[in-house]
Amino acid sequence: MKHMLYRAGQIAGVLIFVCLSGLQFVHAEMYKFTDKDGIVHYTNVRPSGQKNVKTFSFPCYASDLQCQQLDWEKIPLNRLAYEEEIQTAAKDYTVDDSLIRAIIHAESAYQPEALSPRGAQGLMQLMPATQQELQIKDVFDPLSNIEAGTLYLSRLLNQFDQSVELVAAAYNAGPGAVREYGGIPPYQETREYVRRVKILYRRYRSAES
Repeated sequence: MKHMLYRAGQIAGVLIFVCLSGLQFVHAEMYKFTDKDGIVHYTNVRPSGQKNVKTFSFPCYASDLQCQQLDWEKIPLNRLAYEEEIQTAAKDYTVDDSLIRAIIHAESAYQPEALSPRGAQGLMQLMPATQQELQIKDVFDPLSNIEAGTLYLSRLLNQFDQSVELVAAAYNAGPGAVREYGGIPPYQETREYVRRVKILYRRYRSAES
């Protein structure tokens, strides 16, 4: 998801508050505090002069530019989680199941309760507006999330002539940005997100062959 700018600094999207057993994730630090006006801040810069600062540790994900240590060519894939839900959605909406897995892996690392500061939620990190558009009932329910996220992917694939690169860019930056720039937007996060999703997609497809 897009980066957010808070008064305390800039952070990248998905917050996942658990360690992923069996997955080789590099962890980063996130800080949370409430200022004198009652505004809650999230930042990757340690705040100074603030009281009651909470520190969270979260793993790297595909749009996090700070997690350069992670080799996306070698991190373990997860081919078993939500197998039935992914296969059903892939068949219903004619979307490659490897692409669904690549997006889930990139967005939440298969954590169904993943939540971003911007409000993106669940396995496929769906924003509230997208949830409303897709009429999703329970965004934290894996089946509902995967069905809605796959429907959204199918719509993006139709918009962008089945181009995985452009679909990944649209998933990260929004379809409007892709149309505006006539391709992958010149955002560092989006370009890196597309690169990493393409790696995951290729690896999941190769694992199935």
